[in-house]
Amino acid sequence: MDIHEILHHLRASDSDRSVSRLTGVARPTVKKYRVWARQNGLLLGPLPDLGSLHKLLEESLPENRPPQNVSSALDYKEFITELRGQIPPVEVAAIFQRLLERGFTNSYSSVYRLVKVLEPDHPVEGTARVETAPGEEAQVDFGSAGLMVDPETEKLRKAWAFVMVLSNSRHIYVEFVFDQRVPTWLKLHQHAFSWFNGVPRRIKLDNLKAAIVRASIDDPQVQLAYRECAQFFQFLISPCRVQTPEHKGKVESGVHYVARNFLAGRSKMNLREANRKVLDWVMETAGKRIHGTTKKQPLAVFLEVEQQKLQPVPPTPFDPAEWKKVRLHRDCHVVFNRAYYSAPHRFIGQYLWVRGGLKHVRLFTENHELIATHDPAGPGERRMHPDHLPSRKREGLALSRESCLSRAGQVGPLTLRLVDELLSDTIVDRLPTTARILRLEQEFTKERLEVACGMALSYGDGTFQTVRGILKSGLDRPVTSSWIVLPAVTEFSRSVDELVGETAWN
Repeated sequence: MDIHEILHHLRASDSDRSVSRLTGVARPTVKKYRVWARQNGLLLGPLPDLGSLHKLLEESLPENRPPQNVSSALDYKEFITELRGQIPPVEVAAIFQRLLERGFTNSYSSVYRLVKVLEPDHPVEGTARVETAPGEEAQVDFGSAGLMVDPETEKLRKAWAFVMVLSNSRHIYVEFVFDQRVPTWLKLHQHAFSWFNGVPRRIKLDNLKAAIVRASIDDPQVQLAYRECAQFFQFLISPCRVQTPEHKGKVESGVHYVARNFLAGRSKMNLREANRKVLDWVMETAGKRIHGTTKKQPLAVFLEVEQQKLQPVPPTPFDPAEWKKVRLHRDCHVVFNRAYYSAPHRFIGQYLWVRGGLKHVRLFTENHELIATHDPAGPGERRMHPDHLPSRKREGLALSRESCLSRAGQVGPLTLRLVDELLSDTIVDRLPTTARILRLEQEFTKERLEVACGMALSYGDGTFQTVRGILKSGLDRPVTSSWIVLPAVTEFSRSVDELVGETAWN
């Protein structure tokens, strides 16, 4: 308080208590200034000017000045202004910490007061209420619903309230869920449209990840799955600008209304029970109240006006799908929702798009060329088409006793006999050897392999090396040159004694 004002109160009242109450200055301080004013003849007669009073204070009361409106943080004014000028502005608490690092010894309050002086409150900007035609728009949002009992595990989990509000009638749809994932987001839209028995022409929403990949004023990037949903139900997606929740104020109010009027004061509910009760509450309480803005009952306006203006729900059910960009690994499989799906081996190392629906899981190239279709798999399960593997890997994967016997029978009876003997080994697994023998058909011919197997059987050696050696050396081919027939040997030209000696007989 200025010294002039405190002197004016001292001259007008003899009570230190009343002066303290009027000025907000402590009574001991008031008493001190009364003594000082009496000593300097300031309680009677005309008062000196302000400059003379401050000079007198400097000379007669240098250590105890009256309260001044000068901030102790004023020496740091330029630094504080610089920090507050950043985008976004640095919070006052952070500025206080930076000042302490620079030797500042006063309180946080002194910094806060200086910031308030440097940044006076600006006049509140006016807003314009936007009203829409019946059936034109709905607004959607999630709000916290506290803890609810999971009916599957009987344990408490954090739940969310999905709210869709028709902007004209203010009629609402509410459903509680445990997550905000893309499949849940799409399923909730389908449920809401079925509840209203119609589809609005535009959906206004926040920039949550289940709907918007990248927020932008001019070109927001929409989730592929949500784009499909919009195309199927024929509605436009209208994201709000970043950090402008007031642009969807109708659903913001709806979320708060559900929290204050349905959830408040209730004990922890089972999720299924909560979803059953909330729709009854919508019809009996929320729908029949007099809305604070429209001054009408939302349910009545919906039934009389807005429902007829909504677009019809498509007769065929929507297959909500989740899109994800994944990489094809060396085993010719991608990982999607903890399951494995195969794709042609020529795309190994490339990124593919996976569209996971309730009925099918489809894989696309980055140019959206369809390359594989699978039935949905559970966590840890595999879905594979053998044609997606390289040919040699495909043969090994399909290798079995039955398949080898079948292939051998197609070559010939001798090959079948050799293969059957190999597979009858009760000690060693001869399946790989059998497969290698049958692959010789690709290098040679069925006819030559059949002859080679017959020769191997006659030798009593049906190994792969023997069969392949016969084929490589051409022993299976018929001999074209003349055979030289030698006479049978009936006697030796030398006697036995000459050959082995006499001692051999002794």
